[in-house]
Amino acid sequence: MIDPKIEIALGAALQAFSQQSGLDVSHIHQEFQTVYELEDDFLTKVDALDEVFDNHPQLEVLREVFFDLLMINFFSADVKKLEEDYLDTPEWEDIEEQTLDRGTELLNLLLYLNECEDEDIEPELEDYLKEFLLVDEDEFQDEYRIYEPVIAHQVLMESPVEEIAKVAVKLPEDSELKELFYPMMCFFQNTNPTADEKNNIAANAVSKDFDMAVFSILESFI
Repeated sequence: MIDPKIEIALGAALQAFSQQSGLDVSHIHQEFQTVYELEDDFLTKVDALDEVFDNHPQLEVLREVFFDLLMINFFSADVKKLEEDYLDTPEWEDIEEQTLDRGTELLNLLLYLNECEDEDIEPELEDYLKEFLLVDEDEFQDEYRIYEPVIAHQVLMESPVEEIAKVAVKLPEDSELKELFYPMMCFFQNTNPTADEKNNIAANAVSKDFDMAVFSILESFI
């Protein structure tokens, strides 16, 4: 079972990747869709997803963000077929334990965008940090640590995308947001860009194929 929003996000990401990398990967869309539609348990789907990436190494940079989409699809579509309290069961706890090292912070951002849609509010960086991630609360200092580069550079919301790129390339290699920083900040700065504005985001991207694939995923959740 695949959520319609996830289906759109997959297509948008692959199209953006193709445009920016010069590699036509649109034909792989059906392989991914088949994985997301599998009537199997989550870990089986993860194995199937990894097999697609193993067979198409040119897409490796998208492996973990597509894992995030698989997780979102599970929350929005697959879980409806399971017990109401499934996410509180030992079985799901075991799955979480086995996938601790998978995915990116894109997962949290997509959950936030779904919440914005449910509550009919416009996505904003400050709202994401303070109301969703609760970075100001003492018990959420892990989130504060992860998002410290974003917290420290909120002024970039009023800056050209060129300035966002300059900060992105200077982030430490071990920063958990290094890869996501540019597309995330560009998205929050302009959640509904014109074609020209989107071209400018692409022109200044740190890693064009990855950045624009992620940006396109975010756009599809609005």
